Amino acid sequence: MGSVYARLEAGLSAVRLSRLARAVKRQRLTYLSYAKLLRLEEALDRVVSGQVDGHFLEFGVALGGSAILIAEAATRARQPFVGFDVFGMIPPPASEKDDAISKARYQTIANGSATGIGGDLYYGYRTSLYDDVVTAFRRNGFVVDSKAITLVKGLFEDTWPTASVSSVAFCHIDCDWYDPVWFCLKQVAPRLAANGSILLDDYHDYGGCRRATDEFLDAHPDFELSDGPNVALRRRGNISSLRPPERAVAAG
Repeated sequence: MGSVYARLEAGLSAVRLSRLARAVKRQRLTYLSYAKLLRLEEALDRVVSGQVDGHFLEFGVALGGSAILIAEAATRARQPFVGFDVFGMIPPPASEKDDAISKARYQTIANGSATGIGGDLYYGYRTSLYDDVVTAFRRNGFVVDSKAITLVKGLFEDTWPTASVSSVAFCHIDCDWYDPVWFCLKQVAPRLAANGSILLDDYHDYGGCRRATDEFLDAHPDFELSDGPNVALRRRGNISSLRPPERAVAAG
């Protein structure tokens, strides 16, 4: 019975997605479930409708699906988008705070056994991942011009200091393990604009992400967590009570 409800919920989420979100899902550009994509779009809509000033960011671009959705929202808001990724094999979960599931997943990746979406080549094995993501952006109507839309290749701790981001309107953190999640939260949170939002993909999937997030919240009581398939962090008293604008359901 649970699987029936899960399929029904997934179907309802899919119907409520934008045409662009369904397109990146159909093109196998994102691992996010329909429910996570819907929550991402709702979070973006709140930030755009609230006219929050600041960069739109993603840490962990992978194939570019969610990055394209964030870039689209940034374009509507007339704000810059920056996506950070190594655009290759991800670093291992190196902290003792990462769980066994995380380390087993990385071992599968490292030994060449990981498979991509729908049987595709796993993205970390691609030799031209950065170029593939740029092409995916172009195919969906967006140009990576290093002005309005920028993709930055390298380790976060190396590339973030050169990014010149003073204010953050929205940030999607999708980097799995304890160390990168902790780094991103510590760097982004002080720059988060009033009514801005941080969305974390892996809180319910990998123990390191959950541990880093919980430790951050313990140390920063001015932030609160909004639970869901992917969790949102916001400063208390900001937009957590606001509903996103209704999205017109497009055919196709």
